[in-house]
Amino acid sequence: MAEHGISGKLTEAELREAVRKGEIDTVLTVFPDLYGRLVGKRIAGSFFCDEIAQEGMHACDYLLACDMEMDPVPGYRFASWDQGYGDVRCVPDMSTLRRASWLDRTALVLCDVVNEETGLPVPVAPRTILRRQVERAAAKGFLPMGASELEFFVLRETYESAKRKHFEDLETFGWYIEDYHTLQGFKVEGLIGAIRRHLEASGIPVEFSKGEWGPGQHEINVRFTDFLEMADRHAIYKQLAKEVAIQQNLAVTFMAKFDERHAGSSMHLHSSLWSVDGTQPLFAGDPPVDGNLSGAPDLFRWWLGGLMHHAPACTLLFAPYVNSYKRFRAGSFAPTAIAWSYDNRTAGFRVVGHGKSLRVECRIPGADANPYLAFAGTLAAGLDGIENHIEPPPMFQGDAYAASSLPTVPRSLPEAIRAFENSPLFRGAFGEDVVEHLVHFARTEQRKFDEAVTSWERQRYLERA
Repeated sequence: MAEHGISGKLTEAELREAVRKGEIDTVLTVFPDLYGRLVGKRIAGSFFCDEIAQEGMHACDYLLACDMEMDPVPGYRFASWDQGYGDVRCVPDMSTLRRASWLDRTALVLCDVVNEETGLPVPVAPRTILRRQVERAAAKGFLPMGASELEFFVLRETYESAKRKHFEDLETFGWYIEDYHTLQGFKVEGLIGAIRRHLEASGIPVEFSKGEWGPGQHEINVRFTDFLEMADRHAIYKQLAKEVAIQQNLAVTFMAKFDERHAGSSMHLHSSLWSVDGTQPLFAGDPPVDGNLSGAPDLFRWWLGGLMHHAPACTLLFAPYVNSYKRFRAGSFAPTAIAWSYDNRTAGFRVVGHGKSLRVECRIPGADANPYLAFAGTLAAGLDGIENHIEPPPMFQGDAYAASSLPTVPRSLPEAIRAFENSPLFRGAFGEDVVEHLVHFARTEQRKFDEAVTSWERQRYLERA
């Protein structure tokens, strides 16, 4: 029987048997990089079972110190040319072992990255960053549970055709806003249905799919679970969706703002705390009445207070790229204000549910966020709220876009970098070395953009400047 009774998950014994029968011949052995991409190797099934499952695999440490173009970036203390770009060891977390049903005779396992000499976790690895926050929560008697609502656009393109068109005038799959429209959903069900079924068959339980607030925009929601498992599901979901689209000669994009004419793509992050054994929801209570949270536990109130207090510093983890900040526009369903309200989609924090389902939905993260860092930032901020009894401000009612008195989400990547870098929370929760690493990563993204000359600039200035 598959682990936890989830179809698609595999035990090591089940993998060995599937390899013996020839049902699986490849194990995709991966870990998330700073962008949240899954990097690693395709390992022969028999070699994985005989060697890698026990010993781990090796990978170059530059994978945690490079940019999206795989350019080794100078300035990182963790890895550099001076240090020779050596190896790290990637230790399979066998609880993540699952079938990769969208790939032929393939299984997938996620790894934790450790120092080759000491065997200790590499602090700057995203999975380590999140795991350490989860361990902090467990020491206090909490199991953080959550889900990420992930949106994306489907394009009537391939990634290669988009490149040939210089990424201009890309055709969306659909020409009108299709939010909840089942007719337009039918047109792309060949892709969306395949993604849903492969998620289920790969050990990622699905709730539903729906059209979203843009032409060709869709959302597939997977079941909530503990933070680490949810981040793993999220990372696999993104790669699976792209690869299934490739198989159908289509493309999907998780850019936060892929086209200025259309809605941005979000990663609404739901969070709550449970007992360590996962049986008791610690936020269970009544929704606010007339803005009063008296029916909710203190833990819930302080958690919300921590999330809001640290929202500016967390935004770097929610919106990691220059493009991310183009999503924050009034009237777009992406937040511009740091406020909380009950079931109000104009606020940055939307309290939803009641009874056992009472929880916080943070609407700041975009679909481009690294889920491990987004969940880690959420957990660090919420725990600080509980530790210091941080009270949330009064509930906002009305249109948060029109309220000029509310604090705002950082408007640019440099603004978010400053908030994160100057936050004592993250220097304490993540460690100085991790903060320095993530700040250098973000500054590199900004530098790369600042050095580029865009088609917008040529169109505007080539003749008329």
